[in-house]
Amino acid sequence: MTPYAIRFTKEAAKDVDKLPPRLKEKLKIVLREQVAPNPRCGKRLVGDLAGFFCLRLSYKDRLVYSVDDDRRTIFVHRARTHYGD
Repeated sequence: MTPYAIRFTKEAAKDVDKLPPRLKEKLKIVLREQVAPNPRCGKRLVGDLAGFFCLRLSYKDRLVYSVDDDRRTIFVHRARTHYGD
């Protein structure tokens, strides 16, 4: 089965631009080797973010994404901290 395509929202693209080079590389690896072949590998979120998944990039940085099975696409919504920094 082919892996899912990955798309970034404008907000996520801005987040990625602000990441240090080491985390950018880790993000690429996580998306390519974990998320694209198995979109539901992340932690399922609840409450206001129900329907989204989350994976840790670093102690404070998270990858928040949703999955569209019909279009076989993963939408990355955030790729940075959720602590307000």
